Amino acid sequence: MAAPPDSPDQTLAELADWQRGVRAQFPILAASDEAYLDSAATAQKPQAVLDAVQRYLVGENANAGRGTYRWANRTTALLHRCHTRVRDLIHDPDPDRSDVHLVSGTTEALRRVALDWLVDTLTDGDEIVVPAGDHLANVTPWQEARDAAARRGVTVRLVEMPYEPSGDYDVAALAARVGERTRFVAVTHVHHVYGVDMNVHRIRRLVGDDVVICLDAAQSVGHLPVSMTDLDVDFLAFSGHKAMALPGIGVLWARNVRGPRYEHRGWQGSPHTVGAVSLAAAVDWLEETDVERIARWTVALGARLTDGLSRLPDLRVLGCQDSLTRDSTVQRRHGLVTLRHPGIDATDLGFVLAEHGLMVRANAHCQGPAGERESSVRVSLHAYNTVEEVDRLLDVLDRLHSSLATSAMSYL
Repeated sequence: MAAPPDSPDQTLAELADWQRGVRAQFPILAASDEAYLDSAATAQKPQAVLDAVQRYLVGENANAGRGTYRWANRTTALLHRCHTRVRDLIHDPDPDRSDVHLVSGTTEALRRVALDWLVDTLTDGDEIVVPAGDHLANVTPWQEARDAAARRGVTVRLVEMPYEPSGDYDVAALAARVGERTRFVAVTHVHHVYGVDMNVHRIRRLVGDDVVICLDAAQSVGHLPVSMTDLDVDFLAFSGHKAMALPGIGVLWARNVRGPRYEHRGWQGSPHTVGAVSLAAAVDWLEETDVERIARWTVALGARLTDGLSRLPDLRVLGCQDSLTRDSTVQRRHGLVTLRHPGIDATDLGFVLAEHGLMVRANAHCQGPAGERESSVRVSLHAYNTVEEVDRLLDVLDRLHSSLATSAMSYL
């Protein structure tokens, strides 16, 4: 029977030539026969980004905004270009009002919102909605803001974001938890364990026009189209190293519509110029490669993986159980699939997969206090991953299942 329109198999076949061309641009993959399946932790770097960094370091390396000579002026211009390219990538609807701040990554960006901006806006009795089942980077800053406010004699209450069994936000339950004192809501775009788009547009409709929303986009920027025109949030944070740039560079975007204009506190020191060069080059590469195609490829590849995993009785895929098979019409995972084996510790399973050349993450994934407490194995895919790598992973897990079943029969 023919595959239905836009089915995962059809997408993988349609984009196969495109994907081969993408993969060929990553030197680290050509030098290894292992499968890198940990892109949610950090993405590999295309040759275009490596070349941009090399050109800068050997041709015009200088500090930005500190000198009047050509190299310094060129570096300052490159820094400004990075700001512009970030705005382009996230479709900034009002660049004259908003600001792009370069930081070390998502964690620093969220902490700066909490401590450089939020604390000063809070008054006694205000409430902050915290996604305690998301990454700790989107939990602890808001606890720090509450504690800092308390030292000023201001009492602030943290309200836990409720979740559905699928891992998505439970907006119906949230409606009963927000009210007139809700001032700030922290949310995540794509969940780092369940891989689901958290549909943050529903949060704005629920809380109204006056509440400030801060978005952790660490697992979405560079992986799927992100538009500030469509996402009515006030702050957006992401890490460059998950979006093809170097480690140590990230972005805090501030809309500056609700509340006072965001400003960094304290002396900023020298900017991470080479990181900014790499981030601008990464944005160039992402746009040329086509972020929408990247999203289509990783979603389809993830669907192939979850379909195969659903046929292995010894494995449990975390998150929505209705979106596992190829023919599912439920929202699919964005290249992030997390699983658990009932009889094998996640760390042990990670070592087994590593022995077969499959690089995955195996731990608790830094989830907040309301998240998964038991370790699991996370497989995270990007445009450079292949159908063959996914099938190789499924084959290893299938053989592991068969060997365990044989061992059990022998024991009996």
